[in-house]
Amino acid sequence: MSTRGKSTRRWLSALLALLVAGGTLAAAGPGYKVVNTYKVGGDGGWDYLTADAAARRLYISRATHVIVLDLDSGKTVGDIPDTPGVHGIALAPELGRGFTSNGREGTVSIFDIKTLTTSSKVKVGENPDAILYDPATQRVFTFNGRSQDATAIDAAKGTVLGTIKLDGKPEFAASDGKGGVFVNIEDKSELTAIDSNKLAVKSTWPLAPCKEPSGLAMDRKNRRLFVGCDNKMMAVVNADTGKVLATPAIGEGVDATAFDDETGLAFASSGEGVLTVVREESPDKFSVVENVPTQQGARTLALDSKTHSVFVVTAKFGPPPAATAENPHPRRTILPDSFVVLVVGK
Repeated sequence: MSTRGKSTRRWLSALLALLVAGGTLAAAGPGYKVVNTYKVGGDGGWDYLTADAAARRLYISRATHVIVLDLDSGKTVGDIPDTPGVHGIALAPELGRGFTSNGREGTVSIFDIKTLTTSSKVKVGENPDAILYDPATQRVFTFNGRSQDATAIDAAKGTVLGTIKLDGKPEFAASDGKGGVFVNIEDKSELTAIDSNKLAVKSTWPLAPCKEPSGLAMDRKNRRLFVGCDNKMMAVVNADTGKVLATPAIGEGVDATAFDDETGLAFASSGEGVLTVVREESPDKFSVVENVPTQQGARTLALDSKTHSVFVVTAKFGPPPAATAENPHPRRTILPDSFVVLVVGK
């Protein structure tokens, strides 16, 4: 072979290598990993957590109280006591108020987001679970698992405006910011759309093949909902028609989802110890780009929209107590002072 032929082959080989490398880089995930661990400790279980990206605070429900951390350092900056069976935290920054859903008490605590002092409690439905603030109406909605309804509260006045009957047990919810609120119905595997002005159900859609939906997040621009399903999938739903557009695979034991408007990434945190990252390629195309190892039990999350980091919480577990007739399937014990916040970022 001539010298020119060998040079051509070397050039072609180098070009092919560059193309392969470029394709590999293009196909690579966004590069999320656990970048920090905040050792919080304390006793009790946990449920939802909420990030305030502007004020740099992280609110975490801890059974009977809410702990508040600095988002950047993980240091405790405050505590909201007397929230029996607390599930979730909603924030209304323009009103300077926050709200907690107190499941065991059937109440909502209203607190000042600067001082963290509670000003009042409002009676709502039975076992309020998820809670959200709808900025379009300046109303807070609790989704009450035992009474299978939603309670609407005037966020400024702290008064109950009405109750919306639902088709089953509600789980997480999301607002479109335009007078529409969506909530998963866990026991019916459905998604319900609510008019937050009229306090009425507009539509109820089946989520098949999704089963037992929990976490819910929304891409408000493209009107897409991201539903965490118990059968290891994320159902992506058209918020106007209820059509299920995609079902990318996620981990087992999901309890929360989030969507990052700037990056176009959706997240699902699963109790098996994985954070699944789904990219919105287009309003109708979605693909899993990463499965980030976290820690067993890290099933709930909060997204920091400023840094694009995701916060998950969990603890270490011991063996479950002995089964009884009253509690035939007891949960595993939580080891003392093992509660942590994992920061998943780049």
